[in-house]
Amino acid sequence: MFHILVVEDDKNTRRLFKAVLEAENYTVVTAGNGVEALAVMDREHVDLVVLDIMMPQMDGYEFTKALRSADNNLPILMVSARQLPADKHKGFLAGTDDYMTKPIDEEEMLLRIRALLRRAQIASERRIVVGDVVLDYDSLTVTKNGETQELPQKEFLLLYKLLSYPGRIFTRIQLMDEIWGADSETGWETVTVHIGRLRRRFEGWEEFEIESVRGLGYKVMKKV
Repeated sequence: MFHILVVEDDKNTRRLFKAVLEAENYTVVTAGNGVEALAVMDREHVDLVVLDIMMPQMDGYEFTKALRSADNNLPILMVSARQLPADKHKGFLAGTDDYMTKPIDEEEMLLRIRALLRRAQIASERRIVVGDVVLDYDSLTVTKNGETQELPQKEFLLLYKLLSYPGRIFTRIQLMDEIWGADSETGWETVTVHIGRLRRRFEGWEEFEIESVRGLGYKVMKKV
């Protein structure tokens, strides 16, 4: 059961968010500002924070900076009536993981929360599970039904990145910068070569498939 902290100074909005999240079987605790939120976190386990920006005593930016300066990587979803790009930029620079503007689409908020929790779980466990397949980041291995393959580092990191965001399209340049580094002298064609190797290695697997997106790049689709 995931525990979510809603930090919002408007009582009605706080109650609405709490009801929406509890309907999805999340355990919800609330606070009216950043100071209260820090006090809640001292006594409660929290997996994710839904955070307003404009609040008394300690606003959302200050709260986020306080967590990040203490090396707390708890996922944060900022929710604000501020819609200017500069406000969003300030939120991401403070350390938020995602940003939504009011009025909130409740279903979109739930989808974003699920995505943030999934990524946080992947980051903390350093493994991805897709049906009977397990990717272990620390050993660079892919295991299925008790049989384990140890992949070359670049192949593993490429597959791990794609499976961390199933359905998301990554360009060859993005993958090149992420896996090989922006300063690498290797051409982006090497991404195509590694994708080909991964496809041959996992050809016919029922759990996932690497797809080409014409003119854009690649994505992984989970099939279980």
